[in-house]
Formats: sequence, structure tokens, C-alpha cells
Amino acid sequence: MTALRRRLIRVLPSLLLLMAAVAALAVLVWRLNVLDEDPLPEAPAAFVPTAEQKARGAYLALAGNCAGCHTAPGGAAYAGGRAIGTPFGLLYAGNLTPDAAGLGGWSPDHFWRALHNGRSRDGRLLYPAFPYPHFSRISRADSDALFAWLTTLRPVSGRPPPNALRFPFDQPAALAVWRALFFRPAAHQAQASQSAEWNRGAYLVAGLGHCGACHSPRNAAGATVSGDTLAGGLIPSQNWYAPSLLSATEAGLMGWSQADAVSLLHTGKVPGNKAGVEGPMAEVVFRSLQYLSDADVGAVATYLRSLPEADAPATGRPAQPSATVLDRGGRLYAQNCASCHGRGGEGDGAYPPLAGNRGVTIESPANVVQMILHGGFAPATTGNPRPLGMPPFLQKLDDAEVAAVATYIRNAWGNRATPVDSLEAWRLRGNSE
Repeated sequence: MTALRRRLIRVLPSLLLLMAAVAALAVLVWRLNVLDEDPLPEAPAAFVPTAEQKARGAYLALAGNCAGCHTAPGGAAYAGGRAIGTPFGLLYAGNLTPDAAGLGGWSPDHFWRALHNGRSRDGRLLYPAFPYPHFSRISRADSDALFAWLTTLRPVSGRPPPNALRFPFDQPAALAVWRALFFRPAAHQAQASQSAEWNRGAYLVAGLGHCGACHSPRNAAGATVSGDTLAGGLIPSQNWYAPSLLSATEAGLMGWSQADAVSLLHTGKVPGNKAGVEGPMAEVVFRSLQYLSDADVGAVATYLRSLPEADAPATGRPAQPSATVLDRGGRLYAQNCASCHGRGGEGDGAYPPLAGNRGVTIESPANVVQMILHGGFAPATTGNPRPLGMPPFLQKLDDAEVAAVATYIRNAWGNRATPVDSLEAWRLRGNSE
């Protein structure tokens, strides 16, 4: 017997044990991926949507902002192809029109499985950039209504470009492991101790509205951090920070009046310029929230106002910015910003105040820097049809100047927040890759 054969015989039991462990792990991963998944009927019944279902589905598509991802810039509505940035590469939204390249050939059962279990018509696992961890809570009746309306769209041919993810995130096995670790199908559970309005708001926020997809921190694997839903998180593809809905110093509505909360969600601003939305949230109000019924927007406001305030993280006092930076930032502010926001940051009734503005003093400086760089408009809504905008300073100010202005407004007029350095401004400008 050769030495090689003797060595092989010695390691064979360990090799067989390793293979058995790998096989057992693969079986476990597979079983976790089909947990609570009902088999599709072999011969699905013909689906004849009612007029009521179609009308309901059109409303739900607006409430869920489906077009926000499934419509590419300049492309046909719901025909897909929009690039969705992730820390792992680009994903492209699918075609939702009833074309063969989209939902043609799908049944209501296929569509329900996609929303509830994150699996496509052909059985392929879907990436959670399609937020099925949230859509899993959508009721079957609402799923069928959405599907009913999507079947009425004009078919648009064309498939989105192939995803461009880095290895190993582009491998189905990696996605299966992610799902086994971080995804379980869910369902909305009404709380008997709460009102019907509160329960409706909870259903919209956690499910169809998928607010936690942006307003939650994520771990290194891109999964929502357990227990921190709605606690705020950076939107990597846009370098905007979706502030915490559990903190009164960020975007929490606890302590707000119902009228002010409804106005912010429905129109994008609060009377008297006390608050407003910008950036990605402006798009959500423009594309989705302004179309909610009075009852539904009231339910969302009721739910968000009821959220318990999370304990603030134990942090020391923010570092004191240097006098040189404050002086430079103050001069730049006077030259570029004071004509609208006031020399004392008080605003002028049309433009918002910066003094005492929690959007300015929030721990993350991302949104302040993005507004300075790119400017923006509040959403045009029925309640605010001609919003005033802010011009971009992307080309006018360099990174050091942007950092100085941001530091100044975060520390002037009684504001107190961490300074912004030029490296942070450079990174938020989109140079981190």
C-alpha cells in the first residue's frame, strides 16, 4: 500500500463527514427558503378581475410607490429597468406590465408568492432590493387587487439589463444563505388593544408602504438590524440619511399634533414652514403619499405618532469646530444662503428656518451636505402646488467650502452638532467608490 493510499484512507472518514455536513447544511438552507410557502396549484383557475379589484389595485400601486422603482427615467411606466444601487452592486427593477417579458403568463398565485415569499414565477429567488421582507405582510386580497390592476396596463416589451453584482453576491447560493439567515415570511397581525385606525396605519407603514426599507439600519449583509426597525439608516445608493422615526430629535412624530403630521405626509410641508421634506422623501410624497385617502394618511399619522421614543445613544458633546472653519463658513453663508434663510437662520416665511431645525442638527450630516451640493424642491402636491426650491452649489463650492458651510449652520444660532470635514463632504459628493 502506497503512502498516498494510506493518507487517503486516514482522511476519508473526515472527508465523508465534511461532505455530509455540507449536504445537511444545503438541505437546511433549502428548507428554510421554502418555509411557509404554499405549493402553487397545478392548474390555476382563470382569473377574471372585477372592476372593484382594478380600482383598488390602482390605489394600492400608488400607496406602495411601485412606479418609484419599476419605472426607469424616461421609460414607460412600470416597464422596469431602473437601476437600484446597493453596497453589493446594481440590481435592475423588473417589468410589471403584462408583456411576456414582464407579468405575462403570471397568475395571482405567482404574484402572491413573489410578494409573500420572494420567489419569481420560474421559482428563482428574488433579491430583497425588491422589498418582499416588507411586502410579505400585504394581505392576499390586496395582492390580488394589485395584480388585477397591473394586468390592465399596456404591455411593454423589453427586459431589464442583467444585474451587476460583485462575487459572491451574484450567486444564487449566496442569496439562498442570506434568506435562510434573515428572511421569514410574515403577516400583519392586528392588535386588539389598538384602534382600527392605528392597525390600518401599522399595516401601511410595515407592509405596503415599506417605510422600514429606508428608515432602518442594516448590517454588513444588508439585512435590517433586528429590533431597530424605523431607527434610521443611510441610503447607500443616494448618500442620504433616512432619519429615525423613533427619535424626536430626528424624524419622530411623537409630540406632534395630528394635523401637522397629516400635513407633512400629505403635502410635504407643515403650515408656517415648521417642517418639510426633501431628497428621497420628497419623491415618496410626490409619487405616493399625496395620493393616500384622508383616512389612510390619518391612519399612518396616528400610528407614527404613537411610536415609543427610543433611548438616545450615549454620546459625548459634539466636538467644538475651529474658529477658522466657523469664520469661513459664516462668510460663505452670508454670501450664498442668508438672502433666503435669514442672517440669523430664522427663515423668511417662504424658506425654512435653519436655527433650531432638527434636520440641520441631526447626528448624520449627510442630508445637510446633499442639500448644499444638489439643492432640491419640496414635492409639488395639491396642498403645496408651487413649492420653492434651493439651487445646487455642487459646481460653485469645493469640498472644504461645503464642509465649512455645513459646519457653520450646524453650530450657529444655538445649534450644536458635530463638525463636517472636507473628507466627509468629498465622500457624500459620491466619491467613495
